[in-house]
Amino acid sequence: MDATTDDLALIADYLTHVRVEKRLAARTQALYAAHLHDLYRRAQAEGTELKAVTPSQARHWVAQLHAAGRQPRGIALVVSSWRGFYDWLGRTGGIDRHPLHGVRPPKAGKPLPKALAVEDALRLAHGPAQTAGGDRVTEALAHAQRCGDRAMVELLYGSGLRLGELLGLDVQAGPHARGWVDAQAGEAHVCGKGGKWRTVPVGGPALAALADWLSVRAQLLRVPDESALFVGVRGERLTPQVARRRLAVWAAEAGVAVHVHPHMLRHSFASHVLQSSGDLRGVQELLGHGSIASTQIYTRLDFQHLSRVYEAAHPRARRGAGATAGPGAAEPTPPAAAGNPDG
Repeated sequence: MDATTDDLALIADYLTHVRVEKRLAARTQALYAAHLHDLYRRAQAEGTELKAVTPSQARHWVAQLHAAGRQPRGIALVVSSWRGFYDWLGRTGGIDRHPLHGVRPPKAGKPLPKALAVEDALRLAHGPAQTAGGDRVTEALAHAQRCGDRAMVELLYGSGLRLGELLGLDVQAGPHARGWVDAQAGEAHVCGKGGKWRTVPVGGPALAALADWLSVRAQLLRVPDESALFVGVRGERLTPQVARRRLAVWAAEAGVAVHVHPHMLRHSFASHVLQSSGDLRGVQELLGHGSIASTQIYTRLDFQHLSRVYEAAHPRARRGAGATAGPGAAEPTPPAAAGNPDG
């Protein structure tokens, strides 16, 4: 077996490993195959067998990916697939040294969370217009689902819950409950990341939406003692996939132009509370962040909002404004403030 055949056989064996033993998704397997065959071509171009690749060669190829315009996150996926291949080779005794040791992809800039404008958030909370259609049973089930969707939107945006925290809520407190809403106190008790419990306020609109949902929830139940607060059409605890899909449909029917996902409502909650209060520590507590650094990203969102207002309204903010004007030159007329400062 020549070196070329041997290298291709190694890749094939590793892809069998990730399919059979690691059981990676088909999409991930396809990406691994593409990245490893790219590695093979790079090694071939330099007359190197895959087992003989050196760290300096690996670093050079990563630099080439970066120079070609590949985004840092994409490069990180490539490096991860290469590293997994060589990890496997090391475990099977195929290599003496790991060529990816110390090789790191370029750092990716941390993207800002996407938050809705206040107007869009309120439009989402108001929801789509209710339309009648179908027989009485079908219409009753559709009404029940709309009530559940409205309650979910109100809790996600009104209390800043994570999707997992929302779907983990039970109808009432109990020894095995992962969260519940105390309507009388106007509070939700949720178990967040790392098993940390916190209490967050629940506003009047959310409590009203929850009351409406609880009045019709039984119509979707298959077993009367189901503990989950939010259930789907099969009467079981709602899954994240279904919740995301229902929120996207709700937003589109409500006339919100952007694609809305559950975490966007948590971002919107944090951004809007911070814009109004300026209380970073308070927002940290409400979100359940262990570190203030995790919350500080919302100050960047707030600064972007202020920057847009400044650039739209201040006569000296626009680039080049007054730069060539001599003494006594007329000042430009300031434009009207932007109607949607949150973007």
